Order: sequence, then structure tokens, then C-alpha cells
Amino acid sequence: MAVTSMLRVRMSAKDAHYGGNLVDGAHMVHLFGDVATELLIKQDGDEGLFCAYDMVEFKAPVYAGDYIEAYGEITHVGNTSRKMKFEAYKVIRTLPEISASAAEVLEERILVARATGTCVTPMDCQRYNKPVAKKAAAQKPAAKKPAAKKAAAPKAVAAPAKKAVAAPKAAPAKKAAPVKKAAAPKAAPKKKAAVKKAAK
Repeated sequence: MAVTSMLRVRMSAKDAHYGGNLVDGAHMVHLFGDVATELLIKQDGDEGLFCAYDMVEFKAPVYAGDYIEAYGEITHVGNTSRKMKFEAYKVIRTLPEISASAAEVLEERILVARATGTCVTPMDCQRYNKPVAKKAAAQKPAAKKPAAKKAAAPKAVAAPAKKAVAAPKAAPAKKAAPVKKAAAPKAAPKKKAAVKKAAK
């Protein structure tokens, strides 16, 4: 959606610069400058700078007491530049032939001036919109640099696997020699006690 702006201003007696209350054309250019400032604030959040006018045309006279509407539109957005077009229309005019204070609303507005120009907003002042270059850079994948060839590391020579040394076989357990039971000592034969017969 295009960014636009409009200012409505009444030309006062102090704006008249020439005879017959004629307002100088430079005043229309001044209005275009104010419109451009508003356009930059809407676009970037910054007043920016007016760089140059590409074309300015004055199409009809403006007098003190006339109401002027100045329009502007951004037609192109670059990294920092903003191209614009401007138009100024008379929407109310004075009627000095009737009286000093007579005026009327015009059914059809009159184009009194138009212009095109370029404004600039430095990147570090742009608060609302990212610069086009940054967006493009973000979308474009960065070119990959050819990776430097690394020197091949010497292959590790695998040490020959050592054969597992079989554990020495345990000597077969010797059979325990049968233990001879010690013969119980035979009881000594009881000696028959000599019974001495008591002498009667």
C-alpha cells in the first residue's frame, strides 16, 4: 500500500509576494517539503532529508485567501532513497470582484503545481522498515567459500593383536590318601582278682 500525505493550508496576506496578492510559486515548493517530511515519518519514523527535485511545474496562479491542498505519495523505496510525486490543488478561491471577503468552494479543484523529487533517510535512522539491501541479503544464501584441503592425516597402523596366552592349567588335585583309622587300643584283660577266701 502506497504511503500518502495531504496538507490543507490557507494562503494569508503575508504569503502574497507580488502585486494583486499573488503568492509566489516557491510557497508551493515549501508545502511539498512539508508533505515530504510527513511521508518520511510515516515510512521510516524519521524526518529524513530532501535530496533534489527532478521536476517542478506551476500550472495556475494562487492568491492570498485561497485554500490549497498539497498531496504527496512515495512512488519508489530504495535502500536509503525515497522517490515521491507531489500535486497542489486550489479547493477554495477568493472573489475579489464581488468583495474583499467573498470566496467560494470549487466544485472541481484546480491543479496549481506539481513536482517529483527524491528524499533520503540514512540507514541508521530508519526505524520502521528494514533496508531493501538487508532483506535481500537475508534471503540470499551466503556463497560458500571452497574449503581448504586438509593434509591427510597418516593412517594409524593397527598393532597386531596379541594372542591371548592360555592360563596354565591347574594341576589336578591329588587324591587324599586314605586315612587309616587308628585301632582303638584293646582293653587290657581284666585280671581276675584272686579272691582270697577268708579264712573262716
